[in-house]
Amino acid sequence: MRRILLTGGTGQVGTELLRCQWPSDIELIAPSRHELNLLDCSALLRYVADGGFIAVVNAGAYTAVDRAESDVVTAWKTNALAPAALASATRSAGIPIIHLSTDYVFDGSKGKPYTEDDPVAPVGVYGASKEAGEQAVRTGNPRHIILRTAWVFSPFGTNFAKTMLRLGSERELVRVVDDQFGCPTAASDIASTVRLIALRLIEGPQAPLGTYHFVNEGEASWYEFAREIFSRQQLNGVKVPRVEAIATEDYPTPARRPKNSRLSTAKLARDYSVKPRDWRAALEGVQQILSSGQHS
Repeated sequence: MRRILLTGGTGQVGTELLRCQWPSDIELIAPSRHELNLLDCSALLRYVADGGFIAVVNAGAYTAVDRAESDVVTAWKTNALAPAALASATRSAGIPIIHLSTDYVFDGSKGKPYTEDDPVAPVGVYGASKEAGEQAVRTGNPRHIILRTAWVFSPFGTNFAKTMLRLGSERELVRVVDDQFGCPTAASDIASTVRLIALRLIEGPQAPLGTYHFVNEGEASWYEFAREIFSRQQLNGVKVPRVEAIATEDYPTPARRPKNSRLSTAKLARDYSVKPRDWRAALEGVQQILSSGQHS
């Protein structure tokens, strides 16, 4: 049995990766935090060295954007030092690494979707720590894929879609920011793309390497995203709240958010023939799972 190490197995993308259909001779090993702590770089080095893995997928991260502003050391250890250790370990083992990253490496000032070649300029601790993680992977192991994504939602864990559904059941009015734009993206679609890339890297030494973007097709503001969520609820006969559009300034947070989180997926389409589906179709599938109760 060929083994792939997966960090962050309990996160949104990690959960979906474990639900993916993998070839019968490939097994995903997703150790718990107690079994493998991302804050312990020495343990990461040993785990990869002794594991006999054929690849590593690093889906583990510190993602509490606002808390990162005051919990700087933990954010940097998890998002920068852990990827550095994993990159070093995978290079020594002669295996590829796939590292998940974020739109937060950009400042959001561009008027169009970001490409992989655009200069990074993170505006907060979370984005800066993730950008440092990218550099660690980029310089630590030439056989790498860095996959940036954004606005992730799924039936699992904590995310915007689930938060809106919870608030909608508790309140008659929900106020949502309408001047930040991005591409809502299903964790299941990210997982499918990671699976495709991983299998290409394992089977073909000539598989393309480097930095890529993956998001679902289409764009929205957070307000538009919320309206779509509640309109689907309404179609199913569920009472929904009134949704009010507000400006970023009306909802202050410890961390600044990029006003533009849109990412171009043209490079991924060119090199890996990945054609993302529309985010609304992805959302419909997630809401069906949530309404059926088949989630955690």
